[in-house]
Amino acid sequence: MKSLIDEWRYVSGSKYLRLIFIGPLVAALFFGLMFSHNQISESPVVVIDEDHSSYSRQLISKINASPYMKVTNVYASRLSPETLLANEQAVAVIMLPKQLQQLQQQGISTNIGILMDNTMPSGLTGIRTAIQEVIVTENMTLSMSRLVQKGMDAETARGVVSPLSLQQRMLFNPTTSYVGFMVLGFVNIVVLMITTSAAGSIAPRLRQEGKLFANGKSPLQLWIRSVPYAVMTALSLLLCYGLLKQVGGMRFEAEPYIFIIPLLVYAFALSLMGLLIGYSAKDLSKVNLRTSFVLYPSFLATGIQLTPLAFPEPFQIFAWVLPMNWLNRLIRGMAFRDGALTAYSQELGALLIIIGGVSLFIGLLVLREAGKTYSSRERVVSADILPSSGSLNS
Repeated sequence: MKSLIDEWRYVSGSKYLRLIFIGPLVAALFFGLMFSHNQISESPVVVIDEDHSSYSRQLISKINASPYMKVTNVYASRLSPETLLANEQAVAVIMLPKQLQQLQQQGISTNIGILMDNTMPSGLTGIRTAIQEVIVTENMTLSMSRLVQKGMDAETARGVVSPLSLQQRMLFNPTTSYVGFMVLGFVNIVVLMITTSAAGSIAPRLRQEGKLFANGKSPLQLWIRSVPYAVMTALSLLLCYGLLKQVGGMRFEAEPYIFIIPLLVYAFALSLMGLLIGYSAKDLSKVNLRTSFVLYPSFLATGIQLTPLAFPEPFQIFAWVLPMNWLNRLIRGMAFRDGALTAYSQELGALLIIIGGVSLFIGLLVLREAGKTYSSRERVVSADILPSSGSLNS
């Protein structure tokens, strides 16, 4: 208990208390505002109209009417894609060939080309779907018109042209908002970096001050010092999620008083992992370098930028030892899908296993160092006693 009180006193007067709240909140506010309107609409496209017909002009109007595309220029003849896509004034070029209207009237298939600049794939969001929708709708309209002209009623013609229709619905993140994965990931990474660095410096700081075994050689005296960092981390994350919900419109359906439970479990796992990583560091400057072994894998392999399913299975298995992997799954399950706490016992169990495994390694390291320290002290005391007893005999 004395170790816990000492660590609370240290935390209350250290930079960590300000960093763990100010840093993530600033990141949440900045990135939340930046990506609050991330839905890309009306991406600029240019059209090469080699047909110059009334039908091609109608088709260009339909393309421009799409909420995902905006026709910025129409050219009468072909130009190189490098020229048309230079200076990033457009992200795609749509080519309408010669005799488009004539072939359409004759019922002959015609190819319409689209060239897309894929140097920034995010700029093409929605264009592929939009152009497909325009083409499918146009094909259906033309086919139904011909069938109606031949005496078939409109409903039968629709059944012949399109016997099946697809209705789709995007769940939990219908607008593909970046706040729910990219911004949230940035905030989690900032918290991870601050917490692991602060918790990792506990043992080197106490060793440097000569207080590592001031309260005994039990591993519990060191383990309990992670409590302030875990509590502060959990509270900081909860505040950041609330800010992202208010500022960035992030979906968060779980009750805060329930979600604080997995946050505390995650925060303990993260703090103890930081404590383990920094335990054998000779000085505080080495701790930040060691936290990179958790920071970069957590950023890459836990589902912040890419789904873990995109990685080979060995990488997915490796991510199991990272606490953030399970935090992200808890967020997606409880906060986004409104899942019950009891449905995610696997994720909570994994975090508890990480806590147990890391605690075991910390205990072994503490006991080994304590044994060496106390045995060296005994040798020093014995060396001091022996000369004194020799002088008494003389």
